[in-house]
Amino acid sequence: MTTVDHASPRPATLARPAVRLGIAVVLSFLLGGLTSYAQGFLPDAFASFANSASGWTVLTAALVYWSRARTGPAAVLGATSFVLLVLGYMVVSQVRGLFYDPVLFSVVGVVVGPFVGVAASWLRANGVRAALGAALLAGIGVGESVYGLTVVGDTTSPVYWTLIGVAGLVLVAGLLVRRIRGALPVALAVGGTAVVAVAFYVAYTSLG
Repeated sequence: MTTVDHASPRPATLARPAVRLGIAVVLSFLLGGLTSYAQGFLPDAFASFANSASGWTVLTAALVYWSRARTGPAAVLGATSFVLLVLGYMVVSQVRGLFYDPVLFSVVGVVVGPFVGVAASWLRANGVRAALGAALLAGIGVGESVYGLTVVGDTTSPVYWTLIGVAGLVLVAGLLVRRIRGALPVALAVGGTAVVAVAFYVAYTSLG
């Protein structure tokens, strides 16, 4: 009689999340470097993506979401990814003969990155978690959209700033349709987006 070893698939099952996390970490550095080059080849309408907080936020959130990391690992990956994006940008900028001081946005990544990571992870959830995740990410997009259109609108194209704001609103609307139900989660999604947008605008304006 042949016995079946039910434990054999376990290493492969455990390895897959670790591999995805590792790939996300490597891609963070590479994509950060690419954003430095992107400033030179992106059309003017989209150039602000490579030189904005929302650009790195979108990349961080996308990598965490793709990794399927749960809340704890997502928080760590969010901070790691954001900081590596900044460092990748710095390294490539130096190779191109440009100076970039990574300290400010590295600190921003350490502080804000965990929240971005958790928010991206919670987009796969329902109810309150989905509402909070959507509110944070959409609020950043809407907040920087307003900042871009009002503070630096004279020197940059309005196209990217408009698109990132619309993308934030679409994210909230999509989750309201698919995953967010009930008065409290809906209020958190809508009200939270507005609160984060205002907070982002005030904070970013104060940073100059």
